[in-house]
Amino acid sequence: MAPGGGVCKGEVDSHLKNGHYDISVVKAEKSNTPLRPKINLSEKNVIASINGVHELLQCPVCKGSLYPPIHQCPNGHTLCATCKMRAHNSCPTCRFELGDIRCLALERVAESLELPCKYQNVGCHDIFPYYGKLKHEQLCRFRPYNCPYAGSECCTTGDIPNLVAHLKDDHKVDMHDGCTFNHRYVKSNPHEVENATWMLTVFNCFGRQFCLHFEAFQLGMAPVYIAFLRFMGEDNEARKFSYTLEVGGGGRKLIWQGVPRSIRDSHKKVRDSLDGLIISRHLALAFSGNDKQELKLRVTGRIWKEL
Repeated sequence: MAPGGGVCKGEVDSHLKNGHYDISVVKAEKSNTPLRPKINLSEKNVIASINGVHELLQCPVCKGSLYPPIHQCPNGHTLCATCKMRAHNSCPTCRFELGDIRCLALERVAESLELPCKYQNVGCHDIFPYYGKLKHEQLCRFRPYNCPYAGSECCTTGDIPNLVAHLKDDHKVDMHDGCTFNHRYVKSNPHEVENATWMLTVFNCFGRQFCLHFEAFQLGMAPVYIAFLRFMGEDNEARKFSYTLEVGGGGRKLIWQGVPRSIRDSHKKVRDSLDGLIISRHLALAFSGNDKQELKLRVTGRIWKEL
């Protein structure tokens, strides 16, 4: 039978029905060259293969991504370095003794992969080598922000508009428009530093949001008050702004000028770095009128944009 006849067609049809491949027949033009199927993996198979690789590179214990060193037991069960330390030399899957075996083949597979950032759905469209992806995601500018409210262990994350709404609706934070402020802080018993009420106010200024913090804390053995500003955005944007804080009374005055810190830096990190207006209790009481019965501080300030 001539090449390209019924038998060949039947074989191609059989492959189309039973296989998972895209097959196209290359026709011979005026020649006796036998027909050869051109075979390409279908999109369905490619996606399945990628998903399968991702499963291989997931620690079966903590479900996190596997990064070198990737460990395995003598039976081939893999796990990450953190889970290996917690496993007390016993494979969590088969309970076999782990030893110190590296899965070099899987590490090489990981080296060959390029993957999108996990924040691609919110705007990051970059592709990274497998081992560079995690480092990028820790610094990606599209990653969500943590809630800047420090009065409770709030685990809410999100973009700036969502966090502003969250602060207003859930934490009942005062919202103010404008780049100048004049706030009065009053406490009936200023000697109870450990129970001092801290405050947060959000300002809308230059189309951006700033968090003004004021609280009492213990600096060594000395109780002090601190006021500082944080910017709701990235650090490189925060550096475009400056602010002043001023507190005084009884003929005395303290003035602080600085650059707002990004909310990428935690409230505790900024506070503990003393990057703000520091007021000792003795001076705070002097500003309050020296009756030592009630704390009455008025903090004024201004935010401006550097040229």
